Amino acid sequence: MRLSEKSLSQLPASVAKPGYDRSKVVGSIVHLGIGAFHRAHQAMFTDAVLASGDLAWGIVGAGVISADMKNALLPQDCLYALAEMGADAEKVRVIGSIIDVLGGAEDADKLLAKMSDISTRIVSITVTEKGYYLDPATGLLQLQAPAIAADLAAPATPKTILGLIVQALKQRKAAGILPFTVLSCDNLPNNGKLAKAAVLAFAREVDADLATWIEANVCFPCTMVDRITPATTDADRAHVTGVIGMDDAWPVVTEQFVQWVIEDQFTMGRPDWT
Repeated sequence: MRLSEKSLSQLPASVAKPGYDRSKVVGSIVHLGIGAFHRAHQAMFTDAVLASGDLAWGIVGAGVISADMKNALLPQDCLYALAEMGADAEKVRVIGSIIDVLGGAEDADKLLAKMSDISTRIVSITVTEKGYYLDPATGLLQLQAPAIAADLAAPATPKTILGLIVQALKQRKAAGILPFTVLSCDNLPNNGKLAKAAVLAFAREVDADLATWIEANVCFPCTMVDRITPATTDADRAHVTGVIGMDDAWPVVTEQFVQWVIEDQFTMGRPDWT
């Protein structure tokens, strides 16, 4: 038996599960770079918001390069087990805040459409430092990077996070829709400022007026994130299966300590992440 909406009722009593109606959750957060850390951190905090009764903040996750996470989670209705390991005890729960997962080239148009839609209020990112394409020595956008050069040559069909964000904001501007907040959750100093610098540099190459509009209207809050979350191993999968009594294609195992500090600057509101 595999973890899913239908099998939730058969989880052991010791395993917490979503008590809210996931069919009523609104996908207002698009997360670029869905991986273990995001699912142990931001998705967990957002799950608590949904559990409080505020169903306006569901997550649509996107694997910008790979469809692996989509292929693992969609058959499970995007549910997964989060195992928090301590020296003397562990706590396992099922997280329900991710309501859809996109990934791979076949979902590129769908992802851009979702980011451009008025329902999307936050675009969060965990793509590591390399995903910003900023030269570490100069801080300038790496215009010669093959992925950036390809997006600049065809900005309407972007593949990088910078291309996606700029094109989605361009479409929102043209439609008269408020811009989403760009929320960097990468473990980098001044991550919001880095994200802003990268997005603006890309936008200037595409449309100077658009870059000016982004700089004046889009929020890029800085955040501090902390939680040790190693890659999931086969041993982790076997352990979680033993605890929950059913298969989970991609559970997450992490430490009990977690921290998230967020600069409170959001264009279209935010969840009560407390």
